[in-house]
Amino acid sequence: MSRFTSSTAGSTSIVPTSITSLDRYDEDPTFKFTNIHDLFRIIDSISGDSLIFTEISPSNFARVDHERSKRRRKFRWRLYHAESQTLIVAITTRVHEVLHLTIYLQYHARLCRAGTETTWATIGATTFPSGGDFGEGDSTGAPSPQRDRKGSWPTLVVLGGCSLSLNQLRNVMRWWFSASSHDVKIVILAKFDRGQSKIILEKWEEAAATRPEATTTRRAAAVQQMTPVLRQEITIRRDEAMNPASYNVTRGPLVLEFKLLYLRDPGPQETDFIIDIPDLQRYAEAVWRHV
Repeated sequence: MSRFTSSTAGSTSIVPTSITSLDRYDEDPTFKFTNIHDLFRIIDSISGDSLIFTEISPSNFARVDHERSKRRRKFRWRLYHAESQTLIVAITTRVHEVLHLTIYLQYHARLCRAGTETTWATIGATTFPSGGDFGEGDSTGAPSPQRDRKGSWPTLVVLGGCSLSLNQLRNVMRWWFSASSHDVKIVILAKFDRGQSKIILEKWEEAAATRPEATTTRRAAAVQQMTPVLRQEITIRRDEAMNPASYNVTRGPLVLEFKLLYLRDPGPQETDFIIDIPDLQRYAEAVWRHV
């Protein structure tokens, strides 16, 4: 059995919320779209879990999406961004699936232990359209029955990534908040860095930022604007110098706020959901078993 150590700390930062284009980063495997045949060939040749296609028009994306359904392929459209004509593809490798699903199941297990699993709807990788864009999460869910219907956005989105950069995952995070008109309340990014032997978990929420804006009467008015805020950044490092390997957690545990998930204040016997340090260590151990 692995040995575990831990430490705790806090983290908060703010990033812009507007989505006008997708930044490109050299570390992300990127290909220019040429035709549908080559797109599928490239996807089949990639060893990682993510890649990016550029210059893919909305009409070509519609054809690619149809072909994916026709071939019954299981990879996901992490995000199609119509304005920049950029498609991010998530390939469902075993590590990718364990990376996001195990965190989500940790949360869902707490619902089951409390006997409240029927108050929650698991939505999975449902496709969400928004103004010509399309996004598919890895693990998503929402309160039932409030958001348990077609067209309703999840309150919780979990996104995993191995070969996709953390910066690009953050681009996708911003899209979920913006595209949902802020119906999405929590986005968890799970980034696996094999080279550094670590997993990074980022929990993003939104907060109202205020800025002064002159009115016709020359008086200042408070104008609210929702901005993504990094509430937690948890790092889990694997120490292979130990035998068996140890998993060191910093800035844990992971806390999911009841009010954001359920869109109401907690009642009697209800509280925030805490994924504690031992569970985070077991989570990391599960991920590394599939590397």
